[in-house]
This record gives sequence, C-alpha cells and structure tokens, in this order.
Amino acid sequence: MKPHFRALAGLGSVVAGIALAQQPGAPAPAFAPSHLTGNGPRAMAMTCAPCHGTNGTTAPGAPFRPLAGRSQGETIEILGQFKAGTRPATVMHQIAKGFTDDEIAAIAAYFEAQR
Repeated sequence: MKPHFRALAGLGSVVAGIALAQQPGAPAPAFAPSHLTGNGPRAMAMTCAPCHGTNGTTAPGAPFRPLAGRSQGETIEILGQFKAGTRPATVMHQIAKGFTDDEIAAIAAYFEAQR
C-alpha cells in the first residue's frame, strides 16, 4: 500500500473511533431489584451487624448502642449527621455515605420494627 493510502486508512480509523466515542452509551443494567422493597432493608441493615449486633441488638457489654427499637426519626437524624460529617465517628462517615436518603429511611424503619 502506498504511504498516502496508509495515512488515509489511519485517518479513517481515527474518524470512526471518534464517531463511536460520541454515540450515547447503553443504559446501565439493573442487576438487582430495589433495596427499598422486600428483604432489601433487612439486607442493607446487615451492614450494621458487625458492630451493632444481629437485628440491631448488641451483645451485653458491647461498646455500641443497640439500633433495635430506636425511632426511625432518630436513626435518620443520626445517620444524616454521619453522612454530612457533622457527628464524630471513626467509620460511620464512610458507611453512611454509601446509602441514599431513601435507603437510610428504609434501614431506620427496619430497626424501629426490631423491638
């Protein structure tokens, strides 16, 4: 192939690459059902189990407050403070930032029901 044809062929590849890069991407796949229904809140609440105990009931003498039976409003407020970084914590800032406000409300409702 002559040099000018190779250059044109290379230019064609670049143009095609740019055109493909400008195409809208496929929508993100929905791999899992909403965390806000069914067993979703319970599954999300399991994130809390290592420190706050299974179903939010801490072991006697544990240094963490139990979550079971705490009002939904109080839990939402506290997790919101952790998420905003306005309440002192070690790891709760990062954990709270991993949930949306709707997910926090669902987790809080789950723990309120664990009386």
